[in-house]
Amino acid sequence: MQVRADRVSLEGHHGTLLPPTSLTVGEGDLAIVHGEPGVGVTAFGLALAGRLKPTTGTVHAEGAEGDLPGLVAVVDAPGVSEPDDALSLRVVVGEELALAHRPAGKEDVTRWLAEHNAAPFAGTRFENLVPALRTRLLTELAAERKGVRVLVLDTPDRHTSDVGSWAGLAREQAERGLAVVVLTATTPLSALPFTPARIGSTEQPAPQHLSPEPEPTEELPESADGDPA
Repeated sequence: MQVRADRVSLEGHHGTLLPPTSLTVGEGDLAIVHGEPGVGVTAFGLALAGRLKPTTGTVHAEGAEGDLPGLVAVVDAPGVSEPDDALSLRVVVGEELALAHRPAGKEDVTRWLAEHNAAPFAGTRFENLVPALRTRLLTELAAERKGVRVLVLDTPDRHTSDVGSWAGLAREQAERGLAVVVLTATTPLSALPFTPARIGSTEQPAPQHLSPEPEPTEELPESADGDPA
């Protein structure tokens, strides 16, 4: 399964939100996309997820059933999918589980937090979570939604200068077979773990492929009568 964005652009009321940008990412791939701080980076993520209709260009999924909004989850997009800072972690997890049409009662939330090593923070206001924990939990909640094959992490670098805290997480999800796109805006290019794709470019470096390829099935030798030996 691949998601292809071909020369996607977006125009707003006051000018260009997103200049023409292309990207192709498949299952097991990790792509980092870098742009200037502002709405353009998030706009590209929302276009990838089918939540914004491009002014020009196209976005489509190949080799997968379902529409883009069901296949692509945008994680922690400013003003779009980021949780309310005043809510407790317990409430945020409950809302995310309900959004995913999963059991979201008090016991379900408590169980999920315990399974993800976050039970001690259940009552913590979301704004007070350390950035690494915030990004990890939101990413894991999105990855567990039924049908999601692509994760778009929206500018985790706006919360921290620790690149490793989100880069390692993104690699883990790609190694599990998901396609992962990390949008960045404030991290210097030299600090990124590999050459990123760029907002405003239609010629991009290939993403890193991290999911191991399935091993070929070994065929058993046939006996004289044609049955497997």
